Amino acid sequence: MSVTAHYLAPGRSGPCEIDVDVVRAGRRTATAVARLRTDVDALMVLGTFGDQVPGGPTSIDGTPPDLPPFDQCVRTVPPAPNSGFGQRVHVRVRPEDAGFRDGRPTGTGEISGWFTFADAPPDAQRFDAFGLLQAADAFAPVCFNRSEVPLAWAPTLELTVHVRGVPAPGPLRCRFRNSFMQHGLFEEDGEIWDSQGALVAQSRQLALIPRG
Repeated sequence: MSVTAHYLAPGRSGPCEIDVDVVRAGRRTATAVARLRTDVDALMVLGTFGDQVPGGPTSIDGTPPDLPPFDQCVRTVPPAPNSGFGQRVHVRVRPEDAGFRDGRPTGTGEISGWFTFADAPPDAQRFDAFGLLQAADAFAPVCFNRSEVPLAWAPTLELTVHVRGVPAPGPLRCRFRNSFMQHGLFEEDGEIWDSQGALVAQSRQLALIPRG
């Protein structure tokens, strides 16, 4: 239902150890803490887990992003060198949001687009909670569309993802926005919608502003 990760050191490919401590296990939810270690402590995660229970009052003050068809959007490769991640996913950005790649940022802190995995056609995609976590951190940093920000590494300090539903089959519509940049930090708020227009995840990330 909710996962918060604090990034302590850059991740490295290779063997790792994960220690998990179940803090509380109740009737509806359980909370656990995990630490991932390679040669150093790289990641600490606090998560609350449980089954989605449909029902109750619903009020949605928002709509999915308006996107061109999947094939008309611009494929961007996530910046994860030597991991193979960019070959396993398809991130398709709305054309007007992709100008930062050619030195033409929009000047507005927003990037929207489609997300799928590369092992199936878009309409055949099926996502679980782990797939939603992948989508929440697969797009280029939204600050790249701010004209004053260079295209460079933007280290994540903290990322929280709320899983709000089980996605219907098909590609995910994603929108990421930024409102505040100050003191070397920026935030990124994300919305993930399924193919039927249902909100299935939200995210908030705090990261360092890239340096030129």
